[in-house]
Order: sequence, then structure tokens, then C-alpha cells
Amino acid sequence: MRFPINLLTLTAILLLCAQCKGKNADTIPDAPEYSDTTQWYVSQRNAPADVFYIISTETGDYPRDGIMCHYADTYADSVRAPMHAEMLGVDTLLSGTLNFYSPYYRQCSLQSFTSDSLRQARLPVALDDVRRAFKYYLTHLNPDRPFVIAGFSQGTIIMLQLLKEMDDSTYNRMIAAYAIGIAVTDSDLATTPHIRPARAADDTGVTICYNSVRDPSCFSGARPAFAINPINWKTDNTPATIFTEPSPLLPVDQQRKDTLTVRLDTATNLLLVNGYTATDYVLPLIGKEGNYHSREIWLYRDQLRQNIALRTARHLQNMH
Repeated sequence: MRFPINLLTLTAILLLCAQCKGKNADTIPDAPEYSDTTQWYVSQRNAPADVFYIISTETGDYPRDGIMCHYADTYADSVRAPMHAEMLGVDTLLSGTLNFYSPYYRQCSLQSFTSDSLRQARLPVALDDVRRAFKYYLTHLNPDRPFVIAGFSQGTIIMLQLLKEMDDSTYNRMIAAYAIGIAVTDSDLATTPHIRPARAADDTGVTICYNSVRDPSCFSGARPAFAINPINWKTDNTPATIFTEPSPLLPVDQQRKDTLTVRLDTATNLLLVNGYTATDYVLPLIGKEGNYHSREIWLYRDQLRQNIALRTARHLQNMH
């Protein structure tokens, strides 16, 4: 199963772009129209609740009409393919019996995250798409069911903005928010009443956040304001152990399982992982040795799926 981020595919794209002689100027693909079913990945299971998932960065800079493009073209099959692979992978691993909705959007390329200025200049296009998709989802696809909202990496950056803009009636339908792979900062917490840190395995209306590293020196970015251990669902430094395949890029039956000890460092709010053996996890351009960003869903997939089901059950019970 391919899974975010598909490092082999993305590396090939980056090599192609390095050889491209196209003009170094912006070209922005057509905006997705969310009444068009091709702009959604949907698994409708007739469940009483949904997962709304915002994908991570699956796009590198690529030549489009002779100009280098920094945004995903959601109507181009070659660009959509890795996006679809992530949607399918996350749906398969996390949804369980819940309905699953994920919009295609003009996400920024991986190169956009090599500097703060590029990120700030390009992210508004992606944010506007997902903002429109979420509004369409609430109006036309899910006018009344409760939902889990989740994002990974670039998807989490966008998801946090949706939480900042969310009205109270929508928030009351939100089972939980899974902010995966990006730190929720003190500023986010201070300015967003709808971000409430998860404190246990079954509280609802909360935000789940964690960032996995070998040690604190491997982390880059703003300091997380809070975190929770996705194995034992504790917010103290109690260690937890899992026995799991380390890589989503190889068939599970061809891998030796790792025994991982995972502990929340309460001084830094980082998840410290010991025993990880894979070497294929470092992202091109922005990755760092010992930062397990690309494995944040894969390593804890069983725990996340079970937790989404548990929080959903609690929310549905509280409705009655």
C-alpha cells in the first residue's frame, strides 16, 4: 500500500523538476468545483458519523504549460494519483465503519515549505480551496451528522485555520480534531476557543496532537503547546510500547516488526520514540534525520482507528 508521503514518487518528481528548463514563474491551476464529484474521495458506509480528512503534501514542483507550477492541479490525473493514494490509505487504515470524505485541493508543493516566505505566499490558495470544500461538505454532504476532522502535515495547517473560523453550531457536531504532524502552538491555543487539548482517550470536542522524534534536537518548528501519547492516551511521561512494522513503503509481510517505546517528554511536548529501525522516512528537501514526521499516521494506525471509534461512540452517547 502506498502511503503519505510516497517518497519514491515524490523524489522522482523532484528530480524531474530539477532537470526542467521551464520558466520560473507562478502558474495556478483552475480552482476545484466541489459540486463536481471528481473533486472528492468518498467512502459512504451509511454510518451515523463521518471522517473529514485533509491530505498532506503529495505534490512537488512540476512543469505545466512550460512554466513551473507550485500547486496541485486537481483535474490532472498524474497529479491526482498520489493524492488519491493518500486518501485511500488513510481511509483504509483509520475510518473503520465511519463514512470518509476528503477533498482534492490545490495544495502547495513540497518546495513551498523550504522557507517561511514561500509558505506564507502560497498557502492561501490551498486554504481557500479546503475552506470552500468544508463549507460545501457541511451544506450538501453532511448537514446534520457528527464528524471527526483530521489533517496531516499541510492538511493540519489548514485544519487549524478551519478550527479558528468554526462557528459554535459546527463545533458542537465535531467529535474530535486530529492535528497530526504539525505542532499546535501557544498562539493557536490562545486565539482559538475551539481548540481544547485532549486529556484522555475518550473526551470529545478536543484536539489530539503529537509530534514524534528520536530526541528533541531532531524537531524543527514552533514548540508544541500540548500533546498526548497516542498509544496509552496519557499526557504525562508514562512510557508505552507497540510492536509494529516500521515502513508503509514495503509490504508488511516483508518487514521485521519494531518494538517501539514511546514516551511523551512533558518538557518539550514531543513524543520520543525509541527502537525505530526504518531508514526510508526522511522527507526530501525538508526532512530531518530522527524526525519521524512521515510516519505519524502509520506507526499509530491501529491506535488511531480504535480511538476515532471510541470518541465517536462517546459523542453519539452524549447526543441522547
